[in-house]
Amino acid sequence: MTQIAARLLELGIELPPIVAPVAAYVPAMVSGSLVYTAGQLPMVAGVLPAVGKVGEGHGLVPAADAKAYARQCALNGLAAIKGAIGSLDRITQIVKVTGFVASDPSFTGQPAVINGASEVLAEIFGDRGQHARSAVGVAVLPLDAPVEIEFIVAFA
Repeated sequence: MTQIAARLLELGIELPPIVAPVAAYVPAMVSGSLVYTAGQLPMVAGVLPAVGKVGEGHGLVPAADAKAYARQCALNGLAAIKGAIGSLDRITQIVKVTGFVASDPSFTGQPAVINGASEVLAEIFGDRGQHARSAVGVAVLPLDAPVEIEFIVAFA
């Protein structure tokens, strides 16, 4: 068992299958010693667990739920990376995470939502999981998803 596989088992995390693209792109692309992922939605078994804008109030996706969806986006991204390079043990650094949150106009908690992705990466990879990051509020995301994450990852 690889080091990262053992760590995932220890954390009780099972990587999902690679999410099939919803348009004309590939889930991850290797260039030199970097992997760039496509935007990863919080798909679970091919379905979004929620749709809509993140915020507080009736009909909105609660921030705590969106944080869990950001975590799922990160796991989907790791599955795409593993598919591109064969093993997550090859990752030397999570370089950059960009998180998009479909936000109600009054919602300003995007960084806390994207922490769902950042925190699971740190749990799995330790210091190699520390990264630069952007957390951006947007009007709408593909398929009306509440959250989308993309990565740049260094590997050897």
